[in-house]
Amino acid sequence: MADEAYKRLPGAEIVLGGLADIEAGRRSVNASAVQCAAPRLRRIGLEAPSAEGEVPAAHDLYGQLREEYGDAAHSRYNAILARVASFAGAAELARRG
Repeated sequence: MADEAYKRLPGAEIVLGGLADIEAGRRSVNASAVQCAAPRLRRIGLEAPSAEGEVPAAHDLYGQLREEYGDAAHSRYNAILARVASFAGAAELARRG
């Protein structure tokens, strides 16, 4: 699947933004979300690294959201991971043709 095609998928703003953040060495919500879904994203052909360090990506993602959204972090966490799953599912379907 071409890079341009990825841009049209639901959740692309999170996944592609997260990949760019990881490549640039930036810690971000999008980067953590990508690291949470790294195995699935690799299966569709993206170079998504898994989280390194002591804190699992899911914990890091939630922590960042908690800092920004307080008690609303849980719903935001679920929404972000749902968008990433949407992206991966759409990419899987597109690859199958």
